[in-house]
Amino acid sequence: MSVSTSHDVFSAEWLALREGLDARSRSHRLTGLAMEWLNARAGPHGIVDLGSGSGSNLRFLASRLPGPQRWRLVDHDAQLLTHALRLGARLRDSAGTPVALETSCRGLSPVDRELLAGADLVVASALFDLMPRSWVASLVAACAAHGQALLLTLSVDGDWAFLDRQGARVEDGEDIAVRTLFQAHQYRDKGLGPALGGEAPAVLASTLAGAGFRVESAATPWHLVAGDATQRSLAEALVSGWHDAAIEQTPSQATRLGAWRDRRLAAILAGELGVTVGHRDLFAWPTPSVERT
Repeated sequence: MSVSTSHDVFSAEWLALREGLDARSRSHRLTGLAMEWLNARAGPHGIVDLGSGSGSNLRFLASRLPGPQRWRLVDHDAQLLTHALRLGARLRDSAGTPVALETSCRGLSPVDRELLAGADLVVASALFDLMPRSWVASLVAACAAHGQALLLTLSVDGDWAFLDRQGARVEDGEDIAVRTLFQAHQYRDKGLGPALGGEAPAVLASTLAGAGFRVESAATPWHLVAGDATQRSLAEALVSGWHDAAIEQTPSQATRLGAWRDRRLAAILAGELGVTVGHRDLFAWPTPSVERT
């Protein structure tokens, strides 16, 4: 969830805000495929979490996967890694055995031997919209060379919209304009090259298939229900983030965009609107023709 970039906006507070909704949105079917992949291999099972942030991937997966598990959390933010270690200290695998944890405080580039060392399964969450196509190609090539499977979750697909109280999409011309600006902003260079933005799920699937992996994917959208006070803070943070991205794209439209933000925040506060944000999960595993070295 956190990657070393020049536009880094992640914080422990934001990651905590989204963790519960992430867990409800994820594909349990694909998690089951990852479980089967590890069950078919001799343990202990090495799991590398790229851009691990505060460890939400670890906390979701540890009890759902077989053990013994040896996790390595990779992130450039030492404070988030310390937070992840503290929260993960008592985690158990599906059989109740404690998981082994270590951290690696570094960026995700280059994709070298150290980055993926010891992994049977490579995992990442809410990461790939930030990364360039070249980095994805390097990651897939490295995993193919070592026969590693990948469970990549909650990659945004670029779509979002407001929902009415019945859960139907609501949008007007201003929503469409802001979404278009936000989608353009997603492609900005985050420090490693032009980012994939909403193209990330499709690029991941095609790159993995081209490297000989079998690929399964599932839509995993966020649904923040209108009038749900427990989700209001996240909905408000999303609208503010979309507004800020749009302002960066067109600073001259600050007054117009501010009016849009205020109008939509007021509707969320009044319980009139919820939010949906498109994501996809993906599990990929090597076929026998993919060489393991």
